[in-house]
Amino acid sequence: MQNITRFDTADAAAGGTSRPFSKVVRAGDFVFVSGQVPAIQGEIIREGIVRQTEQVIHNIIDILLLADCTLEHVVKVNVWLDDPRDFTSFNSVFEQYFSQHPPARSTVRSSLMVDAKIEMDVTAYKPIS
Repeated sequence: MQNITRFDTADAAAGGTSRPFSKVVRAGDFVFVSGQVPAIQGEIIREGIVRQTEQVIHNIIDILLLADCTLEHVVKVNVWLDDPRDFTSFNSVFEQYFSQHPPARSTVRSSLMVDAKIEMDVTAYKPIS
């Protein structure tokens, strides 16, 4: 397939999911980041929703860089929260990172596949130069 680039194929340390999946895929002008959980070097941090949200967003920032993108290129975010009571705290952190370029967003409650309070994936748009 032309115009599709896969970056950094993930492994079991990337949130407890087994292969195969890529952390980020560029398809033409769109960049898709796989769901990210609050992990550092494969270990889920056990702190509250604020710290977990910060870690997820930092993981996304690092992954977007692999495809030469930043948060400014993000056009859509999907968020899964383990506990809907965490929404206000999550949203206050989210706003710090996305206030200048707010993307479309869906936020739902869901039991997660790993022991975390949050998971996020993003879609970015950056035309190929």
